[in-house]
Amino acid sequence: MPHSNRQISAIIPVFERPDLTERAIESVLSQRVPRGFDLELLIVDDGSSRETRDRLIHAVRQDARGRLITIPHCGMPGAVRNRGVEAAHGAILAFLDSDDTWEPEKLEHQVSLHGDRGSVRISHTRERWIRNGREVSQASQKHRRSGDLFADSLRKCIIGPSTVMIDRALFEAAGGFREDLEIAEDYELWLRVTVTERVGYVDRPLTRKFAGHGDQLSERYEGIEQFRIAALQPLVESGAFLSARAADIRGTEAQLLAEETLARKCRVYAAGARKRGRNDEAERYEAIADRWTTL
Repeated sequence: MPHSNRQISAIIPVFERPDLTERAIESVLSQRVPRGFDLELLIVDDGSSRETRDRLIHAVRQDARGRLITIPHCGMPGAVRNRGVEAAHGAILAFLDSDDTWEPEKLEHQVSLHGDRGSVRISHTRERWIRNGREVSQASQKHRRSGDLFADSLRKCIIGPSTVMIDRALFEAAGGFREDLEIAEDYELWLRVTVTERVGYVDRPLTRKFAGHGDQLSERYEGIEQFRIAALQPLVESGAFLSARAADIRGTEAQLLAEETLARKCRVYAAGARKRGRNDEAERYEAIADRWTTL
């Protein structure tokens, strides 16, 4: 089935937290959609309770642009988002986590940035970070936000999934989100995209990222660096970056940079494990670091 180049498909992965999800839904359906474009909203429910599902059904019935897709619970955000892409009609994809929101002009600005000639195929926006009702300063965030983001993206995930607009063809060519990662599935996908693709950026706070409400995956564990390592290691081991071409990093250089980053992350993580008395774990990560340390 062909996908419409004039349709934006907004995808919200959901598991429980109906109050927050209703807020996210409202922020999508309140978007100022550019003239000549249509908007559809897909809420992909990852096996929530009957009570939550009934509230989601009620929410989508309020607007014909909304659809609810229910899948058996898997707990993997990448898999849930991928199911939404599979059901979407649009050639333009945008993702929104169920606890975040968009400002009304978010999609309008990004569609304008992408333009009709497809020179920009992935973009993100500035975020406002809200924790426990208070805005968190981002003054310490020092990284590139547009253009060639591969090197910065290796260090950490600098593209928030709730900020992204991406052409469906690019998303599918990259293979979508990994479905076996509970955390850092976005970090992994952006590496596969940014090694060859320049990223557009709307320097306006058009996305609100909320934290501190207790049921977030990133707050369930001590830290997420172990998940970034789990995401990066297979890419390095398979030589995924060797044939890539970026703006100023050839494939071989990109692969070497990824190897160095993996080794450094493993050494830092191993040091932390040793400090906490987890020596077996430390040895595993030290072995990975030794394998990928450039002599």
